[in-house]
Amino acid sequence: MSKTTPMMQQYYDIKRQYEDAFLFFRLGDFYELFFNDAELAARELEITLTRRGKGEDAAPMCGVPYHSAENYITRLIEKGYKIAICEQVEDPQSAKGVVKREVIRVITPGTIMEEKALKADNNHYIASLSNNENGYTAYVRTDLTTGETDGGVIGSAVIDIERALMVDGLHEVIFPNEDDLLPEWKEWKNAAPFTVSYEKNQEIPSNYEHLYEGSNLQIQKAFGQMLNYLGRTQKRALAHLQPLRTVIMQEYMQMDIHTRRNLELTASLQERKKKGSLYQLLDHTSTAMGGRLLQRFLEQPLARKTDIERRLTLVNQLVDEVLSRAQLQERLKDVYDLERLAGRVAYGNVNARELVQLRNSLRQIPGILEILPFLGEEGTHLTEEVDRCEPLLQRLEAALVDEPPVTIREGGMIRSGYDKELDEYREASENGKTWLSNLEQEEREKTGIQNLKVRFNRVFGYYIEVSKAQLANVPDRFERKQTLTNAERFATPDLKDMENRILEAEEKMEQLELNLFKQVREETNAYISQLQQLAKMIAYIDVMQSFARVSEERRYVRPQFSHDRTMMLKGSRHPVVETTLQSGAYVDNDVYMDQDREQLLITGPNMAGKSTYMRQIAIIAVMAQIGCYVPADEAVIPMFDRIFTRIGAADDLVSGQSTFMVEMVETKHALQEASADSLILLDEIGRGTSTYDGMALARAIIEYIHEDVGAKTLFSTHYHELTVLEEHLQRLWNVHVKATEEGGEVVFLHKIEEGRADKSYGIHVAQLANLPNSVIERARTLLTEYEKPQEKQQSEAELKLQHEQLPLFTYEERPPAKTSRKGIDSEIEEIATYVREADVLNMTPIEALQAISGWQKQLRSSK
Repeated sequence: MSKTTPMMQQYYDIKRQYEDAFLFFRLGDFYELFFNDAELAARELEITLTRRGKGEDAAPMCGVPYHSAENYITRLIEKGYKIAICEQVEDPQSAKGVVKREVIRVITPGTIMEEKALKADNNHYIASLSNNENGYTAYVRTDLTTGETDGGVIGSAVIDIERALMVDGLHEVIFPNEDDLLPEWKEWKNAAPFTVSYEKNQEIPSNYEHLYEGSNLQIQKAFGQMLNYLGRTQKRALAHLQPLRTVIMQEYMQMDIHTRRNLELTASLQERKKKGSLYQLLDHTSTAMGGRLLQRFLEQPLARKTDIERRLTLVNQLVDEVLSRAQLQERLKDVYDLERLAGRVAYGNVNARELVQLRNSLRQIPGILEILPFLGEEGTHLTEEVDRCEPLLQRLEAALVDEPPVTIREGGMIRSGYDKELDEYREASENGKTWLSNLEQEEREKTGIQNLKVRFNRVFGYYIEVSKAQLANVPDRFERKQTLTNAERFATPDLKDMENRILEAEEKMEQLELNLFKQVREETNAYISQLQQLAKMIAYIDVMQSFARVSEERRYVRPQFSHDRTMMLKGSRHPVVETTLQSGAYVDNDVYMDQDREQLLITGPNMAGKSTYMRQIAIIAVMAQIGCYVPADEAVIPMFDRIFTRIGAADDLVSGQSTFMVEMVETKHALQEASADSLILLDEIGRGTSTYDGMALARAIIEYIHEDVGAKTLFSTHYHELTVLEEHLQRLWNVHVKATEEGGEVVFLHKIEEGRADKSYGIHVAQLANLPNSVIERARTLLTEYEKPQEKQQSEAELKLQHEQLPLFTYEERPPAKTSRKGIDSEIEEIATYVREADVLNMTPIEALQAISGWQKQLRSSK
């Protein structure tokens, strides 16, 4: 067995500290990976796997060039891996023995700062969770690219965590210790689409104590956990981290991840992209900051009327002040991403081109601040306590050229006239190059060699090149430096002397320019908090002008909020669907719900628009509570604390749950957590099981919401038998989507009307889907047979009951909403006695129907 070399021993020692990450081990111009890291990286990156050493002890090895490592790192991060960057921290020329190496940073999916891996209109979150023995969990969420941090206390159930954290942009979650995790947490994290990390230290480091001034010990632990993890992985001061903002859940409308997806707030259901979502419709923002803020608004609508009205008032002013809004939009177009620029300044990886972007953005601030007072009190309020950063702007104007290079080591970043010493070096360099140009012409004249050239490369420096055909004319004072196939290269004492002067000047110039740039960067670093405040103001006004623009263009109206839980929408529309249709083609609908009309039972054929109608009501509520105008002719809505949806069905393959189980679990959350101030959308609950099971569950759910929850509820169903509930549940009303039959074909009118649907039109829908004609005709024949009386001897009353499609289960007696119970109390005892003595198990369905029919006649006759 061969002896381990000092370099490989160094690798082993460092790798033991970073077992959960790829170790990018710097060797010269490459990052090398060994053993399991190499085998996995070669597979994931599709690069060549080699071996270091010989025989059985040969180590699998692969590498990526240092100069292009960012591309490879980004690809691994996107796959959920972590990378520990191990650099040479001393000059190999002066090293005694093995070059000293250290991990300078661990790049993780939640902490990546490289621009290529970030989405401009998405936050990039890393979260921290800490639970206690009382069943509560504290979370803290940070966007390292901007320094934004928030946190709060939630329940310990997975659905509570998902509601708070599972938004677009979450890439990593830090847990305190795997052994101490709740069982449901372990199951959830194993299937969740984020990278899992651990951090035991929950003490807030002393240099970050000023970032949390709250008193909640649980949040403090989660924040300490976050800060220690960031410190351990990033290995630098994070001066751009902002004070933690405590989120009080009651101040925001709560929606779980399923509701946000079902309503397609930030991504479409089919493609999971912004195209086709409410976000895309509302996004007329001009800045990346505004785009990210709009997404946060949609994920966390407000639940306090005063805050909403302030937004609506500003939107109203922007709608009215068309000229001011146009001027504002023009200014905002030239504002770059101040939030992330400030983050990169603090992180220490900002380049000169990005500081020029910062400078160009600061140029727009005075003009924006002049416009805001024209937008009334809310606009004036935005200008308060805003620092224009004018000294910083002046420094950036004086120091940086208009188009600097991407890297900071090439030179060419600092303006002439900014630094006297730098100007002198530049002059010396320029004079030297002018001298070289003159030298070429002089030597051509002296030697008669017309193709003589003075050139430069990094290996030989400056040289004189002469073709083979002219070698006879080369004077003795030329000193041979290199022989090529078709030419010879020479030097002269004067050329060497000038080369030394030029290279010395350029070396000093390059170092001085780098130092000057770092000084400018440090001065910019002192303005981080002011830049972050400016960014918040710019993002907010950008979102508000976006709301104003779409509201004006799409004829939206300002919503009013009711005090008595009334919802009244006239001419309401689904904002996204109407954009896909030709002008005037969308059929608008009215909605009315109040304290006496809490539940709408919606019937009608498939494809008629039941789900669209339900979604548009919820989306209008969301739009109103983010402070935007809404798609309607008139809108009065209550304030909703939560929205629950169960629309559509899909198996949960990861957890092994069937479609029906997923449906029941999501419905359970609505029943358990909804309040009278919530909005519930349930679409065809019970369809995933047998007809009677599904019908029974659907009815039980409707009754429970009606009696025990009291939430505004929209319940669509194909169980027409349930429509008789209107007679038994006081606050439930039937509505249906109108459809007609013309020439044997169904015509969907997409209009919501009172009452229940008279037909399902299922076969007509199948015909629209172009099922084979033989299948359609056979279905019609079978339908006719099914609709015939099963017993020729059935009484007229039984036939009537069948026609009305009454359910085959007895109703718990409740006071009917639309009929009086006067006169029937005397019959109750007689009927109750019959029920107690009836042999239900031996009753046929027909006998049960006959009994129900008799009771019905008896009760009706006693009115």
